Amino acid sequence: MSDDVHYKTAPEDRVPHKNKVIYGLGAMVNNTLADAIGRMAIVLNLGLGMSPALVGLLSSLPRIMDALTDPLMGYISDNTRSKWGRRRPYIFVGAIAVGLVFMALWQFPEGKSENFYFWFFLIGSLIFFLAYPVFATPWVALGYELTPDYHERTRLMAVQSFMGYIVYLISPWFLWFMQNESMWDSMIEGAGVLAIIIGVFAIAVGVLPALLLKERIVMPLGLSPEESKQMGVKDFFRGLIATIKFKPFLCLCGATFLVFNGFMMVASLQAYVLIYYVFGGDQAAGATYVGYTGTAAAAATLFVIPFVSFLATKIGKRKAFFIAIAISAVGYASKWVLYIPEYPLLTLIPAVLSAFGLGPLWALMGSMIADVCDMDELETGERREGMFGSIFWWVVKLGQAAAFAIGGFLLVGTGFDVALESNQTADTLMMMRFYDAAVPTVCSLLAIWLVALFPITEQKAHEIREALEAKRGKAGAQDASPEQA
Repeated sequence: MSDDVHYKTAPEDRVPHKNKVIYGLGAMVNNTLADAIGRMAIVLNLGLGMSPALVGLLSSLPRIMDALTDPLMGYISDNTRSKWGRRRPYIFVGAIAVGLVFMALWQFPEGKSENFYFWFFLIGSLIFFLAYPVFATPWVALGYELTPDYHERTRLMAVQSFMGYIVYLISPWFLWFMQNESMWDSMIEGAGVLAIIIGVFAIAVGVLPALLLKERIVMPLGLSPEESKQMGVKDFFRGLIATIKFKPFLCLCGATFLVFNGFMMVASLQAYVLIYYVFGGDQAAGATYVGYTGTAAAAATLFVIPFVSFLATKIGKRKAFFIAIAISAVGYASKWVLYIPEYPLLTLIPAVLSAFGLGPLWALMGSMIADVCDMDELETGERREGMFGSIFWWVVKLGQAAAFAIGGFLLVGTGFDVALESNQTADTLMMMRFYDAAVPTVCSLLAIWLVALFPITEQKAHEIREALEAKRGKAGAQDASPEQA
């Protein structure tokens, strides 16, 4: 099916810009929490002296539970019937809960053993990842249903991705903030203060989509006797299995898994490469360039997201994905030749090129999953935005759990020893560099292959929408005739 047929967006299908911005505020909270808990984990090693392998386990084990609770939260949200809607009550309560838990998670008592800190952080993380999907899963599902239009979905997801990436202009400086000796007596104290700032932000901003947006799909209050009878463990697993088996959806999940988790497996490793290879063990200088490269990538992403999203409306979502991810793969691979101790500013080039990966990924995938929800409804007669959104993030987070665990063991496997400080061996530095460049490059190329199998083009999406509206007994809302590109 060709990507070369285009349809105009009807005025009634457009999401007002202020509503796109309000929805994007949720992305800012979501990205801040998800990124901070990964970036701040370095404190466990450099601040508390914990083994990198244990840090990897602490970063991965709670996410397994998070990955399991996401589908349950999606099912609950899809089947909630209240006067406030299916999504908004959970977004409101979840933002408050997750903000409070995040603040408490990083308040480490002094003078305890490694074993104590391990269990303190593990239990706190488990509680955090119970609260997190209460906010994130309904927020994601809300975005899938705000518009039925193929292109408006891309525009909506581009705005929320753009706003979410504003966070990444700041988050690369978290390490600098925490280890700044002029501000704090220790990195642990800096982490505690940073956690309070992030928690307050999550609460204050996270409740706004719940308070200011309206749900487009309005369900009748209360469940019918038949619906009440059907709800339960059996119905949950029926929906779960049907979602997991939906092949177009699996293409998107697999591609996202590869792009995102290929990056996450070496996300913390990049900081070690900068500190110990580029700057010879100078933590202050390395932390500064962690900030520079992260901010450069985030700034580039703010340009890349609207560019790739515009490109998607011209050549199709799949082709735009191919171009963006190929450029990011070149960026990752270029670390091998551009990370030069004598010329540290060259590290900014891979950061800018790799920005073509993660930013457009979320905009395009969010838009394509909304298309998948329509195809699923046509085949099953059910609307399951919450389930699709939760399973999508279930796959991402399950992979992320493995990525953090593998990342910790990769660092140990290189022979890295924090006690050696700047005296790491040449073999250790070479292996650190190899993993940092090769892992995300290979994963990106595999992701391109998977998206090539995705069957929903613009023409196909238009046909699905027409069939759905005819099936529901409604006239086609899209007042458009095809325009050949």
